[in-house]
Amino acid sequence: MISDNANPPSLSKVEGIKETSNYLRGTLIASLEDRSTGAISDDDTTVSKFHGIYQQDNRDQRIERKRSGAEKAFIFMIRIRVPGGVCTPEQWLKIDALADQYGSHTLKLTTRQAFQLHFITKEVLKTTMQGINDAVMDCIAACGDVNRNVMANPNPWQSALHGPVLDDARAVSAHLTPSTRAYHEVWLDGEKISNDDEEEPIYGKTYLPRKFKTGFAVPPSNDIDVYTQDLGFIAIGEDGKLLGYNLSVGGGLGMSHGDTKTYPRLANVIGYLPREKVVEVAEKVLTVQRDFGDRTNRKHARLKYTIEDRGVDWFKNELESRLGWKLGETRPFEFTSSGDRYGWTKGTDGHWHYTLFIQNGRLRDTEEQPAKTGLREIAKIHTGDFRLTANQNLIIGGVTEEQKPHIEALLAQYKLDIPEHITGLRLSSMACVALPTCGLALAESERYLPQLISELDQVIEECGLRESEIVIRMTGCPNGCARPYLGEIGFVGRAPGKYNIYLGAAFDGSRLNKLYKPSVKSEEIVNELAPIIRRYATERQEGERFGDFTIRAGYVKATTEGRLFHEEIMS
Repeated sequence: MISDNANPPSLSKVEGIKETSNYLRGTLIASLEDRSTGAISDDDTTVSKFHGIYQQDNRDQRIERKRSGAEKAFIFMIRIRVPGGVCTPEQWLKIDALADQYGSHTLKLTTRQAFQLHFITKEVLKTTMQGINDAVMDCIAACGDVNRNVMANPNPWQSALHGPVLDDARAVSAHLTPSTRAYHEVWLDGEKISNDDEEEPIYGKTYLPRKFKTGFAVPPSNDIDVYTQDLGFIAIGEDGKLLGYNLSVGGGLGMSHGDTKTYPRLANVIGYLPREKVVEVAEKVLTVQRDFGDRTNRKHARLKYTIEDRGVDWFKNELESRLGWKLGETRPFEFTSSGDRYGWTKGTDGHWHYTLFIQNGRLRDTEEQPAKTGLREIAKIHTGDFRLTANQNLIIGGVTEEQKPHIEALLAQYKLDIPEHITGLRLSSMACVALPTCGLALAESERYLPQLISELDQVIEECGLRESEIVIRMTGCPNGCARPYLGEIGFVGRAPGKYNIYLGAAFDGSRLNKLYKPSVKSEEIVNELAPIIRRYATERQEGERFGDFTIRAGYVKATTEGRLFHEEIMS
């Protein structure tokens, strides 16, 4: 609903914090120097998100510390931008070392192709940020009300389009990065400049109403789930040459339990643009949201709500007015999947690429699989690159014919090659971090999903569905970080040990799922799903995907119009 201008509601508190932050400086320097607490101030906690940092606390220790009268065990998560998901072996080694020296001895590969370092304490926060800078990487705009890490299809073996698409993704990322020098002043001891010399030519002093996500997809792979992005570019090529993009706008998955005005929404494809216009279009889409997004209610502040309130036609007209030219007719394209292709593949340049399965994106050393050490040893000899996928996996990219046997030997030595016993269900799984670090989590996710899949795998094996790629996703809250509303089986934490179960998403990411059962106890999940899986094994049609089957079999109805309203999912 568009607000009544005669009686405009007051701006949200965050808008005031941004307005007075002096272009994202706040009082961060003073907060970092305050050793009386492991936390930073409330306002600085908001500002720090624009610098790629989330203040958290170890929720496993909350009760004990409260009993002892101690403050919460404050920690920080640092998110490192990796536009398009591609980094060098040298960068990998430096980030790996920071995780061991200052973090949790683990690396998290995110669903947006970024790195996350966890359990960073306040006293080493600035040192860690400087170490990231030494790796020629940064965290600016990895969080906050700005354009975040730009995603791109990381699969160079698919076509000659990958290289130029990655170039365009990086160009958009650079253009939409905030101009403020606050990041350099706070973390890198950069020279301070006066307010008179500061400006944000794209964002302005209050930046965007809410976070903004951009992604580039290369059909037939929809691995970045382009319809979930605020701004999406779908590559169109001909004879191996990138011509331009179909433009999609208005995707987003976050919602709130019990709030019927919040809902996931898939983007609308509104036209075509030539490649040379991609940066211009990205800026103008962002400025429309900057000027018309809701700054009074943060739950209603994403681009998806701006478009729902005002209409797709209105948005397209406003965009074309700012561009001074009209988008072309949408070009034909087709998506066939949203997952990763595992193992060795040979690229169009003759180099080899190996895609590893990294369960829930968490890289650590265990007795069964010293994965983190193994990748460190590979990085020491690797002459290509590392590519983080949108499904939390990793590609060892650009391996030469001569180097391939050495990489293969290390994969085997450190048990990184994909075992035959892993089911398609596990290979198609994804989970957010959730407990113990995320303050929004209502239930476990990353720590629970592997166990749940092991239990479901017994049914999968019994039914002869070992190779079946059933997309399964879990989050600890309804915010949707692991894109659960596009899981053929989706789980969303409702309370400790309880999950809403969703069914019926499209395998190619083009249809949202729908609520099947609310607040199912974890110990009851397998019993709920086992009969459906067994029916799928015996009743599925030729080539029928699990999500499509659950709709045909009547377990849920197909979502309509690319959005999932509470009145619809509860019917």
